[in-house]
Amino acid sequence: MKIAAVGAGRMGRGIALAFAYAGHEVALVDLKVRDNWDQLRDDAMAEMQASLAMLAELGAMPADAIERVMGRIKPYPQTEARVLSQAEIIFEAVPETIEAKRDAFARICELASPEAVLASTTSTPAYLIPLVELSVHPGTSKAVVEMLRQLLEDAGKVPVVCGPTPGYIVPRLQALVMNEAARMVEEGAASAEDIDKATRYGLGLRFAAIGVIEFIDYGGNDILYYASQYLARTVSAERYTAPQNVQRLMREGHLGLKSGQGFYDYRSRDTRAYRKDVLERTLRELRQSGLFRPPR
Repeated sequence: MKIAAVGAGRMGRGIALAFAYAGHEVALVDLKVRDNWDQLRDDAMAEMQASLAMLAELGAMPADAIERVMGRIKPYPQTEARVLSQAEIIFEAVPETIEAKRDAFARICELASPEAVLASTTSTPAYLIPLVELSVHPGTSKAVVEMLRQLLEDAGKVPVVCGPTPGYIVPRLQALVMNEAARMVEEGAASAEDIDKATRYGLGLRFAAIGVIEFIDYGGNDILYYASQYLARTVSAERYTAPQNVQRLMREGHLGLKSGQGFYDYRSRDTRAYRKDVLERTLRELRQSGLFRPPR
């Protein structure tokens, strides 16, 4: 698969690293007319090499693999942007302004093969984080989505599909959590250090083992409902009032695992086996973090 990343900044470098690490040749193309291309190219390659060197230092990859991975990344200035005509998938990775993206896609469409798949990127792609959100719209080809899903899975990623909603999935959740954490520091509810410890060893560890919606069902929709009522009354009605579907499930008595139905249907599941699976996932995270302790 011939892959190109347009934009030699942080996003483009992350995409190039992720696919080069997975064995793909990647063209890293810069479309700006600039006098300092040599400096940008050298900085980009040095930063990517430094990232791989750090992984090697941590024992995540052999040191002799660094040159092999870096050898798959080929940087090109705008004067050689015609290389995009050879790409089967082109990831746009320019700064997140509508003007920059519009200009980039206009140029990409001039150069790309008619059969090429064009994908826009948002946020900073962490080459080690497995999750990739595929945002689609009604006109997106199912065959293209499936092809991208397969490519990402082959590269060791975990793709999920969402609609063209602002913030997608994780950034929308993250923004709420980060803003609320900052508010707690501002209010003096807890120190930054204790909030970070709570999120790493409570919130983060928990949701590494169980999904957010799954957790609602597992603990009980009623727990979320009453907690939301309390927080809406004492902290902020705007931020904590439960959404309509949580209120509806409460009215209908669909409380999750304990009632047999919630966001998921548990009526045909072996609930003991499911609870054991959740416990096993949690223990795995505890062991991974070095926090598991056997009984004395």
